[in-house]
Amino acid sequence: MIAVIVLIVIVVVIVAVLAGMYNGLVKRRNQVDNSWSQIDVQLKRRHDLIPNLVEAVKDYMSYEQETLTNVTQARAAAIDAGNQGPQAVAEAENVLTGTLKTLFAVTENYPDLKANQNVMQLQEELTSTENKIAFARQFYNDSVLTFNNKVQTFPSNLIAGMFNFTTRQFFEVPEAEKAVPTVDLR
Repeated sequence: MIAVIVLIVIVVVIVAVLAGMYNGLVKRRNQVDNSWSQIDVQLKRRHDLIPNLVEAVKDYMSYEQETLTNVTQARAAAIDAGNQGPQAVAEAENVLTGTLKTLFAVTENYPDLKANQNVMQLQEELTSTENKIAFARQFYNDSVLTFNNKVQTFPSNLIAGMFNFTTRQFFEVPEAEKAVPTVDLR
């Protein structure tokens, strides 16, 4: 009788441990999905602000149509990359960031444009959104790290393998963006 009780207790403990590992994996997977959604929300906000900025500067920058076209095309490419995974989104968003930097640099050549309240407000909103995107990316990568560690470490990797939990991809900056710019003050 005691052997049966001990056996039942051992089985219950093993089942509880396995259920705890499974639930931990589910929670971390959901956190990764939630953190990706937060990035998506901020990127949507950014994509919504860009047409307003382009409209605000269009009249002032009649000679800079190529810059405006590049921003518009980069925005469209970034929106299209939305369902292609973190790496594709990161690459498209980095191109968009580059075109926005060019647009902001060009606006420096137009004193009337720099003084325009609407343009200044849109630039400030975009800058604020860029900061929120950076924080959301960091949170996503932290969530992916925690999830991937659970999926790859023993003993939870046994449960992960049985229930098809797979590692997630980090939101990484392409190598070209990592280069440190050179500054020549001569």
